[in-house]
Amino acid sequence: MLTWTQRSDATLHAGGVIAPDERLPWPQTVLLGVQHLIAMFGATVLAPILMGFDPNVAVLMSGVGTLIFFLVTAGKVPSYLGSSFAFIGVVIAATGYAGQGPNANIGVALGGIVACGVLYFLIGAVVQAIGTGWIERLMPPVVTGSVVAVIGLNLAHIPVKNMAPTAFDAWMQAITFVCVGLVAVLTRGMVQRLLILMGLIVASVIYAVLANGLGLGKPLDLSGVAQAPWFGLPQFATPVFSANAMLLIAPVAIILVAENLGHIKAVTAMTGRDLDRYMGRAFMGDGLATVVAGSVGGTGVTTYAENIGVMAATKIYSTAIFVVAAVMAILLGFSPKFGALIQAIPLAVMGGVSIVVFGLIAVAGAKIWVDNRVDFSDNRNLLVAAITLVLGTGDFTLTFGDFALGGIGTATFGAIALYALLGRRGAAGGR
Repeated sequence: MLTWTQRSDATLHAGGVIAPDERLPWPQTVLLGVQHLIAMFGATVLAPILMGFDPNVAVLMSGVGTLIFFLVTAGKVPSYLGSSFAFIGVVIAATGYAGQGPNANIGVALGGIVACGVLYFLIGAVVQAIGTGWIERLMPPVVTGSVVAVIGLNLAHIPVKNMAPTAFDAWMQAITFVCVGLVAVLTRGMVQRLLILMGLIVASVIYAVLANGLGLGKPLDLSGVAQAPWFGLPQFATPVFSANAMLLIAPVAIILVAENLGHIKAVTAMTGRDLDRYMGRAFMGDGLATVVAGSVGGTGVTTYAENIGVMAATKIYSTAIFVVAAVMAILLGFSPKFGALIQAIPLAVMGGVSIVVFGLIAVAGAKIWVDNRVDFSDNRNLLVAAITLVLGTGDFTLTFGDFALGGIGTATFGAIALYALLGRRGAAGGR
């Protein structure tokens, strides 16, 4: 039976950590669910736009996928499933998408996404049957910490380079992350735990004063919210199974395994609870969610690093919060008005929040190193981490015919391969 133990406010105010199987009172849980919804929203909407998918379908299926993940893992692993950026390059290559408007070949991409989900599920089934030992030998803490850190560092250029087109926007990004920092340091109780949401609200108000009131930037525009209907169906689509597309897209499952493994390792480090026994279930839940999403027009999904960042900041790991966020995402998927409201958040403010969240992801990777006492005096560990960080941060890309392996992929596979390769020499007595 899935239950959460309700802890007293006194314990929470004393700095208590909320474990995955515990929860806050429901009103606070709902507010924290909103915070996780906002944390995932920008990337979950951005990924389908870059691939020519319907963002409302992506948001809807992120909620459905999160509930699937919750059920498959028996509510033991705190995670939100959102659009995976690992699919962008291969989807564009498989469909020939030009970058604007709906993707005319979306069905071909969806067939590949479904195939990827099936492969991912099968990997999870193997892990569930024989354990995680073989994965951990391939991906020890120095590797998983590097991969988690790279996810945050690789995404850093998005807010810095793409979400501040003017000098005013750059200053607003700075104001936004300062607002989040001030909330984190100067407030207490629930306000502090909602630091990202509260910082975003304060920054949006400041933006409206400076842009709408003083004319210093692009005005905050809520007309889209007023015009959007409350309810409406998103544009569902049907997969088309093409062998070439499936061969191109299915290997993304390996990257998703590394992302999910890193997520669980990060949450284990943050909570102090061993979640390794749920690794197989987590892979199967993520794989099944990807199959379901791809079957109706959604993007492939993955455990979301943005929400790891929120958990790292709030120290609240209750899976109840993710159920709330998932239900809200489903409602949002059927409500163009709510989608318009979130999208009305100024780009610069969302960029400032992204800087905070992506930074927290990078630090979560470093925390894996610290908690597992990774020895960087060992040249093997030192070089694996150093090379991986630069590959991912610099977005080092390798191409194999029509297949392009971007920064997160090259960093992930590079870390695994380097650790194995350098270990051979270590076994022979060299360092």
